[in-house]
Amino acid sequence: MEFDKIINRKGTGCTKYDGMAECYGREDLMPMWIADMDFEVCSEIYDALRARLDHKIYGYHVPPASYWQSIIDWCGHRHNFHFTREEVTYIPGIVRGIGYAINFFTQKGDKILIQPPVYHPFRQVIEGNERVVVKNHLIDNGTTMVMDLDKLEEIIRTERPKMMILCNPHNPGGIIWDRETLAKVADICYDNHVLVISDEIHGDLELFGNRYTPFATVSEKAAKISIVFGAPSKTFNIPGLVSSWCVIKNPEIRESFFNWLTVNQWNEPTLFLTVATEAAYTKGEAWLGRALAYIEDNIRFAEDFIAKNLPEIRVMRPQASFLLWLDCTNTHLKGKKLCELFINHAHLALNDGEMFGDGGECHMRFNVGCPRKTLEEALQHLVDAFDEEGIHKKQK
Repeated sequence: MEFDKIINRKGTGCTKYDGMAECYGREDLMPMWIADMDFEVCSEIYDALRARLDHKIYGYHVPPASYWQSIIDWCGHRHNFHFTREEVTYIPGIVRGIGYAINFFTQKGDKILIQPPVYHPFRQVIEGNERVVVKNHLIDNGTTMVMDLDKLEEIIRTERPKMMILCNPHNPGGIIWDRETLAKVADICYDNHVLVISDEIHGDLELFGNRYTPFATVSEKAAKISIVFGAPSKTFNIPGLVSSWCVIKNPEIRESFFNWLTVNQWNEPTLFLTVATEAAYTKGEAWLGRALAYIEDNIRFAEDFIAKNLPEIRVMRPQASFLLWLDCTNTHLKGKKLCELFINHAHLALNDGEMFGDGGECHMRFNVGCPRKTLEEALQHLVDAFDEEGIHKKQK
C-alpha cells in the first residue's frame, strides 16, 4: 500500500512536475519522463533527516567515518564490489563527476567514445567541454540491445579515443551487461590505453532475478583503467540530495584526480546528504526490496496492457531500472510526429528517444516508478490517443 499512495508534488520545486512547462511548453501533462520515482522516501531516511534537522544547528560539516563505511559495506554486501576508504570519494552528481574526469584526464579535441542510444548527457558533457564524440552503436536484436564488440575494437584502434563512457546498467534500455561482455570491453580498452568511465547509478535496481556486475570487478585490467560512479539517488529516490560517489582502484589514476578534487573542494559531502546516505545504505534494504517488487509488478502490468491494447508498441523489459524503452516503429511515426502523439494527444510527458542518439528514433522512454493507478491512467491516455488518431486502423 505504501507505493499506491498518490502524492501531489506540484509546487515543491521538483523538475518532474514544475519543470514540465519549460521542457514541454505546457503543464497539463502526466509526467512519465525524468528518472525519479513518485514514491515517498523510506521512513528510515526520513527519520534520520528529521532527527538531525531537530538539532537546529547546521554548521560546517565533516562526514563521519560511518558515512564512508556505509557506502563500502553496501557495495560489498550487495554487489561483491570491495574497496577501501582511500579508494572512494564524494562527487556532487554523476554527470558533474564525468565532467570533472573529462577535464582532468583529456584535452580539448580529444576523442571520447559512447555507445548510442545512451543517456544523452554523455554526449552533451563531451561536446560542451570541446571534446569529440566517437560512437559505437548498440545493436537491437529484436529483444534487447547488445554491444558490437568487434566494431568497438575496430573503432578504438582506428579513432584512438582517450576515454570511453560506459552505461552499466544501460540507460535507456535497462540492460545489465554480462561479465563476459564487460571483460571484453576491459581487454580492448586496456590494450589500447583507453580510460573507462562507468556510470553505474542504476546498479541497485536489479529486476526479475538479474544481477548487475560492477565494471571494476570483472578483471585486473578493468580495475586498472576504470573510474566507477554510483549513488543511492535512483535507488532510494533522493536525487535532490545529490549524493554520489566515485571509486578508483588504480592509485596511479586515483591519487592525482582525488587530490585535484580535494584542492578545488569539489568532493566535500554536505550535511544532510551524508545523513540520508548512511540511513539508506544501513537501514533501507527492506524498503528497496518492496519497491523493486512493486516496480516489477508495474512492468508486468504495462507489458500486458500494451500487448493487449497497443500492439504497435514493443516493450523492452528492463533488467535494472524503472524505465521502459518503447519501440514505436510500427506506428510509422518518429521525431516530431511521434512526440505530437504522446504529448499533445495523449497528454503524456515522456522522453523522446531521439535525444539518446542514433538508434533512438521511433522510441520513447517511459517511467513506471509511480503508483499503479497513475500508470494505468497514463496508458489509457495513450490508448485514447491511438484511437483518436486512427493508429490502430492504419495498421490493419
